[in-house]
Amino acid sequence: MNKAYLVVYCTYPDETTAARVSEVLVAEGLAACVNQVPGVISVYCWEGKVQRDREQLLIIKTRNDVYPALEERIRGLHPYEVPEIIALPLERGSGDYLTWIDGCLADAP
Repeated sequence: MNKAYLVVYCTYPDETTAARVSEVLVAEGLAACVNQVPGVISVYCWEGKVQRDREQLLIIKTRNDVYPALEERIRGLHPYEVPEIIALPLERGSGDYLTWIDGCLADAP
């Protein structure tokens, strides 16, 4: 069976919140790895106005079958009314790395 892997992007307002969510996602087996990228500048439209904010970007490695639980958990922990949760398919990856991801993730429901 060929498994589908994802890279999920999600932004947070501060380092503390991003770090806490990263640790929860990995501890609960929803993500194998989360990279926390500080100092991201986001320019976006919110409530009809152009906004500019410093944010923390999380780059989350997971599998497609785990994604629904991951998204639900992110929504439950996220302080934003409409959090950025964007999943991109992983076209290719080192076999050893993908096997490692599998070993870190909880079995999907």
